[in-house]
Amino acid sequence: MQSIPLSPSAIDTANEQDLRSLFQVWESSVRATHSFLTDVEIQSLIPLVKTELANFDPVYCLRNDVGEPFAFLGVAAFKIEMLFVHAANRGRGAGRLLSEFAIQELHANSVDVNEQNVQALGFYRHIGFRQVSESAFDAAGLPFPLLHLALQQDHVCRKKSVQR
Repeated sequence: MQSIPLSPSAIDTANEQDLRSLFQVWESSVRATHSFLTDVEIQSLIPLVKTELANFDPVYCLRNDVGEPFAFLGVAAFKIEMLFVHAANRGRGAGRLLSEFAIQELHANSVDVNEQNVQALGFYRHIGFRQVSESAFDAAGLPFPLLHLALQQDHVCRKKSVQR
């Protein structure tokens, strides 16, 4: 297991050369946390994910000691649109660091989570998000219910300052 930097100054912006690594992080993370998806469903998402990763800007990432992304974040309109951590690096603080950066620096205050992704739901609840509504279908119109979460107003993470 490689050592990973977990200070706010380690957050970097991904570039075009990182797309392959970002996709690998996504796939590893999804296979570790989205047990409700079949392999066929994951395969069907690949073209969409590759397009989204290529067009989303900016994507923030944490890199391992050889410079490859092992976790990444995307925020748009104050909403966490993507947060993925490679399965080999889960549970070591990368998701929390990126989510705190999203909240403190990018002013993110909402996120959607697949209802069946209990690990992500527990993570977001732990850091201060609460369910405000739900949808029967995901953003692509597929029958994967989404829970719409919003950050609690009194969330203590906002009182700190992430220094880059």
